[in-house]
Amino acid sequence: MQIRVRAFGLNRAEAYLRAGKMGAITAPRVPGIEAVGEVIHDPAGIFRTGQRVVTAMGGMQFSRDGSYAEQVTVLRSNVLALDVAALSWEELAALPEAYLTIWGALDKSLAIQSDQTLLVRGATSSVGLAAVTYAKARGLKVIATTRSQANAGRLREMGADEVVVDNGKIAAAVRQIIPMGVDAALEVVGAATLRDTVKTLRPFGAVNVIGLLGGPPVVEQFHLMQDLPTATRLSFFPSGLLGTSAMPLQDSPLPWIAEEIAARRMPSLRTQTFDFDDVRRAHSVMESDRALGKIVVRL
Repeated sequence: MQIRVRAFGLNRAEAYLRAGKMGAITAPRVPGIEAVGEVIHDPAGIFRTGQRVVTAMGGMQFSRDGSYAEQVTVLRSNVLALDVAALSWEELAALPEAYLTIWGALDKSLAIQSDQTLLVRGATSSVGLAAVTYAKARGLKVIATTRSQANAGRLREMGADEVVVDNGKIAAAVRQIIPMGVDAALEVVGAATLRDTVKTLRPFGAVNVIGLLGGPPVVEQFHLMQDLPTATRLSFFPSGLLGTSAMPLQDSPLPWIAEEIAARRMPSLRTQTFDFDDVRRAHSVMESDRALGKIVVRL
């Protein structure tokens, strides 16, 4: 089906593509893995023309053209109607990829419950901030990490109960806050800090890896008995599952999240908005790690 793009969020995947980290670029490629806009045409008639929708993944940027365009053709299974909340296109564009990924990581992989404790390692990334805001809205106690004390205020504004400055070894600091260990941990940094992150878990706790901020997703000589604490679980969530039969977007909490943000019961992830002609500058801000939230481009 075809969508007229009104705005889209930036993601590291687009920077990786541009830098050649996803293979050589031998033909024109349109980047972008998410967008919000209006339905132009749905051959099946499930979505009506002009309906406000969001889309994410479904092969965009990889097996089909991405969302950095005035129009995009997407898989119907990767489209969700979001015309219930009174949010601008720019605010809607900050939602899809971040919160759908967090839905998969926290609800599906970690099965979070209210009153649990969650550690978000790498919390100043846009997806990390989404985890903080979503977990707090779901009634969890949230411990967030950052490499700079200067970011602590931002994390608390987004809902973090505790902030730990990450010097590469945070397990002891987390144990000072939660001596028995956290119920769940979201690893956004990736393989570089995984061994330390699992040390923060209580018995039968779980860690889910979603990020690659710390480098390639390879853990050398990981010892299941020595490196993984007793009775803990380790998983990885790939956002490529979004829109498949395992994760129909209609089951996602995205409409609820949009309503919560519209009612100001959850804070907005959006920090900066650029016009399409300023995409290059938007990428520079994203790669500088100064955004502390979601960067959105409007058409």
